[in-house]
Amino acid sequence: MNWDRIEGNWKQAAGKVKEQWGKLTDDDITVIGGKHDQLIGRIQERYGIAKDEAERQVKTWAGQL
Repeated sequence: MNWDRIEGNWKQAAGKVKEQWGKLTDDDITVIGGKHDQLIGRIQERYGIAKDEAERQVKTWAGQL
């Protein structure tokens, strides 16, 4: 799914984000607000992984929607 559609349907996607990355808080989800870069940054922060790895995870996750 392209990111514009995810951003537009963020309320529905947010639940799936929390399923995939359980360490993200409700506040994180609110701040992210469907923004691709924000999601990657928060995943990096919460999981202590490199940006490349966070981007790969998000790309894989978005492709499964």
